[in-house]
Amino acid sequence: MDRGAVQEPDVATAILDAIDEPALIVRRGIVAAANHAALALLGRQAVGRDLRFAIRHPLALDTIMSGQAADIELVGVGSVDRPWLMNVRPLPDGALVRLADRSDLRAAERMRTDFVANASHELRTPLATITGYAETLADEGPVDDGMRSRFGVTILAEAKRMLGIIEDLMSLSRIEADRFRMPDEQVDLGEVARIASEQCGVLAERRDCTVMVEIEPGLPRVAGDFAQLLQLADNLVANALRYGCNDRSCTISVNVNADGPHVVMAIRDSGEGIPPQHLPRLTERFYRVDPSRSRDSGGTGLGLAIVKHIVERHRGTLEISSTVGEGTTVSVSLPAA
Repeated sequence: MDRGAVQEPDVATAILDAIDEPALIVRRGIVAAANHAALALLGRQAVGRDLRFAIRHPLALDTIMSGQAADIELVGVGSVDRPWLMNVRPLPDGALVRLADRSDLRAAERMRTDFVANASHELRTPLATITGYAETLADEGPVDDGMRSRFGVTILAEAKRMLGIIEDLMSLSRIEADRFRMPDEQVDLGEVARIASEQCGVLAERRDCTVMVEIEPGLPRVAGDFAQLLQLADNLVANALRYGCNDRSCTISVNVNADGPHVVMAIRDSGEGIPPQHLPRLTERFYRVDPSRSRDSGGTGLGLAIVKHIVERHRGTLEISSTVGEGTTVSVSLPAA
């Protein structure tokens, strides 16, 4: 019996260590056993100590010491703002306590909430304009031809803007649905860059800007989805034209080169550049450095988010570097097939 009593904590610890999240056994207010995750969270000296010194959280302590089964959400164990789901299950002479980290779930919920709010805002703005102008045109009072024409042009522009947002949202959804399926086409990234630059010709003329394309000869192909890579290149070239052309510089360069086992496409402009504090957030959905300027230029705020997801699906890397007053370079590196 004595030998079993000595061995019991070791057996209990071995069982607890099979659990990934922090787990501990409490007997008569003392931490009798804890796994590695619990010791990392509560301190290496937690075993054998009073529970009140290991978990300094009133609600958690009351729940554990009640002797009843419970599942509660709490914040403040281990760090000030870390959320947990605590499971307490009674044992014959104590309780089994497990802590499931809810940080990722909380972050995902916050991202979903922000996304819905941002999408609603982006769609509500043009919809409000369309509604107001349509109500004016629907009134029985006379409307002169000039006003009718101006209102019609505005309604059409705002409707196209809404359509662009919806199309980009649908595109994001399709890309995310395919993110675990590796692309299986053999794609010439240089040809993709050339086609995207040609497709942006109208925008280049409108911005009075020139797109210079340089492609290294003999490049290997990449394993990719041609349509998605073309969308990626089109978004990057269009962004450079919208935000990188000014009176000082009116040339956008698109270069495709080999870099070891990778093929790199780099789009450079000599525009105003982007302040460093904005760079980490550029690939967030609907994030804009200058919201008013982005809307005026016809951007939906989703272009770089789409680029990021396409690069991730192709197991590549995306790098954005910028210097205020000098310009911006966006580089996409994809593994050669």
